[in-house]
Amino acid sequence: MRAHYYPSHISAQITVCVGSADRESKRNGSFIHKTGSKRLGGCVVSSILQIVGAFYAVPPEFRAKMSNQPVVSCLPVTANKMSKAKKVLDEARDTKNREIDLVDRNISTFDELPGLLNMLFVTRITLSHNKLKTVPPGIANLNNLEILNLSNNFLEELPLSLSSMPKLRILNCSINRLNTLPRGFGAFPVLEVLDLSYNNLNEHVLPGNFFMMDSLRALYLGDNEFEYLPKEIKNLKNLQILGLRDNDLLELPREIGELTRIRELHIQNNRLSVLPPEIANLDMPGPKSVLKMEENPWVTAIAEQYLVGISHVLEYIKTEAYRILYNRHMQSGGKSAGELPPKSDKSKKASRARS
Repeated sequence: MRAHYYPSHISAQITVCVGSADRESKRNGSFIHKTGSKRLGGCVVSSILQIVGAFYAVPPEFRAKMSNQPVVSCLPVTANKMSKAKKVLDEARDTKNREIDLVDRNISTFDELPGLLNMLFVTRITLSHNKLKTVPPGIANLNNLEILNLSNNFLEELPLSLSSMPKLRILNCSINRLNTLPRGFGAFPVLEVLDLSYNNLNEHVLPGNFFMMDSLRALYLGDNEFEYLPKEIKNLKNLQILGLRDNDLLELPREIGELTRIRELHIQNNRLSVLPPEIANLDMPGPKSVLKMEENPWVTAIAEQYLVGISHVLEYIKTEAYRILYNRHMQSGGKSAGELPPKSDKSKKASRARS
């Protein structure tokens, strides 16, 4: 077969349609070896010469328009997405790479990740900024997985099997659409960091064993819809970071004072008027500690101390005068300064959107 040279835009269109099926095609040099009939990806190529002949049979003025048309792939969109993700997974399998990075790949389902759940050597998976709506229970097959990042997807629920993963230390499910958590979700044996911020969770959907994660060091529940924090929070004895910002919290439980290892407490932008005196038991004034409490409708006494500094607030809530104020406030149902503060409008949150 003699080699044929064609205009580059023709050879490009031919190559896209034929693909790389069992004979060589070179697009850039417009050098093509091809004969016979081949069906691939829904395209039928009878003969390269027939295609070119048909092209040049068209009047010149229409040929000019045709040559400027963009190249259209015959592969469906899903196949293209899968091929990109599959390439990452194939490379990881070949090199035994234990860290899988699939950030922002437009992935909608785990079906686009062939063989991932059988890659038992993997220790970290990042699937953030995709379009996942569900996570299959089979994720628990990855018994060496230590870090799982599912942030910024469309998840509305999580499988219970997640909490049985024996080595999972960090789980990030922030910026999703979670309205509930599965029963038994707190059974993680070694989980240290749990990020559930920016979802639609509240105190009523937490499973009974949620606060039984002894190994937990950081818990992020910000940007949700909590009005109250269960007193069982005291069971998280190793907790060092607690994020509760941007909720609808009306009060904090006195038991929070038993979290003696807390070094960061974020309670800004809630509906809090008072602090439990027991917070003074925490080592929050230390140089490595962080207490964020702005944008709350504090009673006047706390607001005045806050203007001077956090340390002054913590000293003030130790006083007998404050204990009296606090007890009166709680006996009035939190209405000592009038009506309850209004809830913030969260109707436009991304977590409330429906795809």
